[in-house]
Amino acid sequence: MSKNSTSGDSAAPQPIIKQGSQIIVDTLVEQGVEIIFGYLGGVVLPLFDKLYDAPIKFIIPRHEQGGCHMADGYARATGKVGVVVATSGPGATNLVTGLATAMMDSIPLVAITGQVRTDLIGNDAFQEADTTGITRPVTKHNVIVKDVRDLARTIREAFYIASSGRPGPVLIDIPVDMQIAECVHEPPSHVKLPGYKVRTKGHAKQIAMAAAAINVSKRPVVYAGGGVIISNASDELRKFAEKAHLPVTTTFLGLGAYDQNRPESLDMLGMHGSAYANYAVQESDLLIAVGSRFEDRVTGKLKTFASKAKIIHIDIDPASISKNVHVHIPVVGDAKAILSDLTKAVEYRDRTEWFDQIATWKEKYPFRYDDKGAEIKPQYVIEELCRLTKGEALIATGVGQHQMWAAQFYRYSHPRQFISSGGLGTMGFGLPAAIGAQLACPDATVIDIDGDSSFNMTLTELSTAVQYKLPIKICLLNNGYMGMVRQWQELFYGKRYSCSSLENPDFAKLADAFGAVGISVDKKEDVAAALEKMLAETGPCLVDFKVAREENVWPMVASGKSLHEMDGLDIFESMA
Repeated sequence: MSKNSTSGDSAAPQPIIKQGSQIIVDTLVEQGVEIIFGYLGGVVLPLFDKLYDAPIKFIIPRHEQGGCHMADGYARATGKVGVVVATSGPGATNLVTGLATAMMDSIPLVAITGQVRTDLIGNDAFQEADTTGITRPVTKHNVIVKDVRDLARTIREAFYIASSGRPGPVLIDIPVDMQIAECVHEPPSHVKLPGYKVRTKGHAKQIAMAAAAINVSKRPVVYAGGGVIISNASDELRKFAEKAHLPVTTTFLGLGAYDQNRPESLDMLGMHGSAYANYAVQESDLLIAVGSRFEDRVTGKLKTFASKAKIIHIDIDPASISKNVHVHIPVVGDAKAILSDLTKAVEYRDRTEWFDQIATWKEKYPFRYDDKGAEIKPQYVIEELCRLTKGEALIATGVGQHQMWAAQFYRYSHPRQFISSGGLGTMGFGLPAAIGAQLACPDATVIDIDGDSSFNMTLTELSTAVQYKLPIKICLLNNGYMGMVRQWQELFYGKRYSCSSLENPDFAKLADAFGAVGISVDKKEDVAAALEKMLAETGPCLVDFKVAREENVWPMVASGKSLHEMDGLDIFESMA
């Protein structure tokens, strides 16, 4: 035995030296990442080399934008942080639309982009772009890593920032030399961000004030937004509404936060919301906003929005309080915690007259459409889809008329069931988001209700669905127009349909060419059978429904009008 050794002593642990690319992979695994979406390129090859042996499933889209929407759909369906990877230059810039989509809708994403070597930054090197500068307006936070020793900490902070408070996308730009460089890999530690504070517990005094206002109100309405879903507060919302006996309307992004089959549900409010929700808000004496931000397509003309009501606003983002609409009782914090506390303080009130008035509006102005002709009406397709799936499918959409019909005519009963681009209104979102959602929920029936114009933008991602054998269904409402644009041209531009009519491919044949199943339907009597066949397929399937070309979405609150000034109600009355 050496005189310098001590019997029974164990050697001190040696520091573990790793390459930056291995640190990235190990930290992602540490954060619980199971699936990554992304596209490789020159300056992320060191990372992809380490991903080769990683216990992470990697999904390759056909375009980086599609990959970002897939990560977004995955995040919306699970509540987890979605992860997307892209190379430098055009790879990174192709993420911008997806990042902006996630930012507007408060979706937790982490984007990792490659960058040219640190010594080349600023020299217009091949595929160099100022990724952090470009993406700063469309991310919650972004950073470029210029010291390999900062890698693990930066990634941990990114996941914390993306998923806490009001969630959002975070981008980490990593030069290729940082992926190759080596350093000691530090073990996980508590994230410390002194300048970043998230308040989750609501102030007791504000909660008491809110409860008192609710208890004395005669015509209250709960206005629930996507924040209820983000905070996993749907059960708390239901218990709160039951305890105090309150009608509940949701925003577009809040669909599923409250079971639409419950009698208290007013369905969606806003520009294309239900007449009974809009009337109820305008006649309310107390509006209880939970996890919503009073955006323009909900409020209509701001000066007349809920003008008879005192307003309570529950939101985790203090910057949202009184940003668009003056709030009388703000409660800053997490909706789940605040609703739980508020439920204990509120009292049951009968409010018979108020619920009778709401019932009258519901009976007079249900969502309607004229289905007497031979044409396939898009609303009918969605109603049949809801019937056949018993309202249990996970629905993704593109953006346009089909999106609004999916919001009006499919009935949502649970959170994270409806996945759509709200704030940015991103056409092309539906198909890749459905792919992300299907990977997140492999046992769910995932359906992309899409329009032909929106689908055209990202249809190559059908190849991704085929490659990974994902049984997504695409219900294509094909009217040969950019439908919502055409509707506005009809109503406000004298039917001058400038550039809104499209020459489409044969979508069913296109699906077949990709290796999916394609079906084309142009007769109303064939709709149900086609949907049944679509739902029975074990792989990707697209049904191209040739729907009425100039069908409009009603009701509609035109830009600049008050929420109660809805066009189309006379059409509803004529169909009664």
